[in-house]
Amino acid sequence: MMDWLAKMIGLPEIFLASAGLGGGGVIQGTASEATLVALLGAKARILQIMKQADPTLVDVDIVPKLVAYSSELSHSSVERAGLLGGVLLRALDTDGEHKLRGDTLRDAIAKDRADGLIPFFAVVTLGTTSCCSFDRLDEIAEVGNAENIWVHVDAAYAGSSFVCPEYRHYMKGIELVDSFNFNPHKWLQVTFDCSAMWLRNPNYVINAFNVDPLYLKHELEGQMPDYRHWQIPLGRRFRSLKMWFVFRLIGVANLQKSIRKDINLALEFAKRLENDPNYELFNEVTMGLVCFRIKGSNEINEALLKEINERGKVYMVPSKVKGTFFLRMAICSRFTQIEDIDVTWNEVNEAGKTVLSKQ
Repeated sequence: MMDWLAKMIGLPEIFLASAGLGGGGVIQGTASEATLVALLGAKARILQIMKQADPTLVDVDIVPKLVAYSSELSHSSVERAGLLGGVLLRALDTDGEHKLRGDTLRDAIAKDRADGLIPFFAVVTLGTTSCCSFDRLDEIAEVGNAENIWVHVDAAYAGSSFVCPEYRHYMKGIELVDSFNFNPHKWLQVTFDCSAMWLRNPNYVINAFNVDPLYLKHELEGQMPDYRHWQIPLGRRFRSLKMWFVFRLIGVANLQKSIRKDINLALEFAKRLENDPNYELFNEVTMGLVCFRIKGSNEINEALLKEINERGKVYMVPSKVKGTFFLRMAICSRFTQIEDIDVTWNEVNEAGKTVLSKQ
C-alpha cells in the first residue's frame, strides 16, 4: 500500500520497498508521531557517526550538544518532538513569503558549529498550518546533504495535493531528503488516523526502537519488515485496509478531481475578497486554505472573527504571523460546493459590515 501511495504522489524510487534500495514506508498515527520518529532516528544516526569517529565518546558527551532546526511557522508538534527527544530546537526566521530558505539554515548551522554544537536534524514544512506557505525544500535539502544532517519533510496537509502532478514542483529536491510524511486523513478522504511516512534508510529508526524480548520473537524474523520497530507503540491497527478501500472505490483520477475542486473553490473565495476594497489576502492562495483579513488593525480582525463565529453558520480559526492577525478559511471536504462558498462569503461580508459600522 505504501509503495502504491508513494507512486501516486510522485515520490522517488529510493522510498519504495519494492525497489530494493533500502527505503520503505510505514503508516503512523499522526504527523506528530512521524516527526518524533524521524528526530529519534536522526539522533540515533548522529550518535553512531560521532562514536565511530571517536570511540571514547559516550551519549552524555554528545546529546547536550545536539541541535535541530525548523521554520518559525512549523507545527507545534515539531517543537514537542524536540522536547521529547531531549534536544535543542531552533525556530528559524522565514522570508517575506513566509518560507524557510537554505541560506538561513546554512548560516544557523555555521554559527552553531562555531559554538561547539552538533547540528543533526532539520524539518522542512510543505504547507504550514498558519498560512500554507512552503519552505524551500530544494535549497534546504542541498544544505542538509552538504552538512550531513537528516532532513525530514512535514507535508501533513498539503502532501495530498501531490496526487496532482501540477503541484509536485513544491517537492523539488525530495530525492535528497531522509524522510517524508503526509496525512491521507486530512485531504485524501481516508478516515482518521492515517499518517503516511517514508524513510530512505529505516535502519536508524529500527536500531533506535529495537527492543526485542523473548516473548516477541518469532520464526519469520528478518524475512520481512517488522513495523513495530518503525514506530513508538508496539501494537498496530490495520490502517492500510481503509486506504485500500478508498483507492479502490474512488480511484486516483477522482481523488485528483476532488483536490482540484477544493483548490478552485478556494481561489473563487479569494477572488471575492480581492474584489472587495475592504479586504485583503494575507498571502497567495495555493491550496484549499484562504488567509484573509479586513484592511486595518488586528483588533478589528479579532472582532470580525468573533462576529463570524457567533453568527453560527460558518466557523473559522485565526492565526498570527509576524504580528499580523488574520482569518483562515479552509476547504477540505469532498462535499463542499460553490453554494457553500456563496454562503461563506455572505457570512463574511455581513459580519464585516457589522464590524465596520462600529468603527
